[in-house]
Amino acid sequence: MLDILKKIDIKKTGIFAAGVLFGTAGVKVLGSKDAKKVYTNCTAAALRAKDCVMKTATTIQENAEDIYAEAQQINEERAAAEEAENIEDEFEDVVEDTTEDAE
Repeated sequence: MLDILKKIDIKKTGIFAAGVLFGTAGVKVLGSKDAKKVYTNCTAAALRAKDCVMKTATTIQENAEDIYAEAQQINEERAAAEEAENIEDEFEDVVEDTTEDAE
């Protein structure tokens, strides 16, 4: 029996006992009403932050859609201007060819 007691490391046993004590106390602290208030307040803050982020994301998305629509309109206007210019150039070529043929 004395040999068994000599093999027990008192330091390790003390650390284990302290861990069990702190674990038990920790569970009681984490389950207390005050802790639940803290959890509730933290969750409420997280939900407020989520709402703020979602509003910002919605604003950014709306702005991106506006920019995309304006960019499409600019490209359509450029294409129409180029097409009108090409038609004008072709008309001038036809007029020149007709004038040359008449002379």
